Amino acid sequence: MGQRTGQRSRSARTVVALLAVAALTAGCTVIGAEDEAEQGPVTVTLVTHQSWSVPPEVLDAFERRAGLRVEVRKEGDAGELTNKLVLTKDNPIADVAFGIDSTFASRALDEDVFEPYTSPEADRGPQRYAVDPRQRLSAVDVGDVCVNIDTEWFAANDVPEPTGLADLTEPEYEDLFVVPSPATSSPGLAFLLATVAEYGEDGWLDYWRDLADNGVKTVSGWTEAYTQDFSGSSGQGERPIVLSYASSPAAEIGQDGTPRTTALLDSCYRQVEYAGVLAGTEHSAEAGRVIDFLLSHEFQSTVAESMYVYPAREGVALPESWERAAPLPRETLSLPGEQVREHRERWIAEWRELLEG
Repeated sequence: MGQRTGQRSRSARTVVALLAVAALTAGCTVIGAEDEAEQGPVTVTLVTHQSWSVPPEVLDAFERRAGLRVEVRKEGDAGELTNKLVLTKDNPIADVAFGIDSTFASRALDEDVFEPYTSPEADRGPQRYAVDPRQRLSAVDVGDVCVNIDTEWFAANDVPEPTGLADLTEPEYEDLFVVPSPATSSPGLAFLLATVAEYGEDGWLDYWRDLADNGVKTVSGWTEAYTQDFSGSSGQGERPIVLSYASSPAAEIGQDGTPRTTALLDSCYRQVEYAGVLAGTEHSAEAGRVIDFLLSHEFQSTVAESMYVYPAREGVALPESWERAAPLPRETLSLPGEQVREHRERWIAEWRELLEG
């Protein structure tokens, strides 16, 4: 009898112990679930330039579908963005970057800022603009840099409109042209490269010397040139010739449906913007999904109206007004990437010596 009592006592203690373990295990499960719920979706930081824009509902739909949260961080223009990424490559400031353009791509690649990633969306057109055999950058959009003119100013002042680069050094266009500096601006650098492509290594500095003698004004960036000095946009400045983009006239359509400005398509330099997964990220897979989104038809169909650039993906329709106001140039000036990589810094230094003393 005493033995049975002892067995019952031990059995009771065993049941109590098992119940305690079960309760503890259940408690851990609940706590773990609560921690997981509190953590929520993975946050992917996207660093980009100041011109980044996407309709909130498009980004929200992607986040819900992918189970991610995208945090957007803006860092100046393409040149400033590239410099920031190079300086922080050992401790990246984001997981994925968008806005490195073709004038700065070689520098970012040389500095190993990005890791390889091949998107399943890349064969829909972006591969046309590939710059790296390791697929560290994916082309997202095209934004050709071109000289723009205020057509209303020329009509009102009875001055013939210029048609190309050579015209800008002629006396009738003295003190009419404003351009952002190639030392501090991505479109400014694209214009410098356009002059090298047009006039060659032996002639481009002479062309700039002629521009300087004809009163060209240089400013720090595109925003200052286009919105403050240019007469054909919001700043209503005093200069009717500005360096901007082939797409800019689409933003200057009057109430009668006619664009107030036009781009000189013979002056354009092709500029492509890229995105890539940053080397050192802890969220490579999730960053890759953001690249897929940027190349998707869903996102690509927004870039014209949101950022005034042309989609890199084939088969994406442009707004109807663009066909007349802002057609994509059929032929553009360009330089081989290797040549830009080798000489870019020297060209900038020579430009600064000539224009800034």
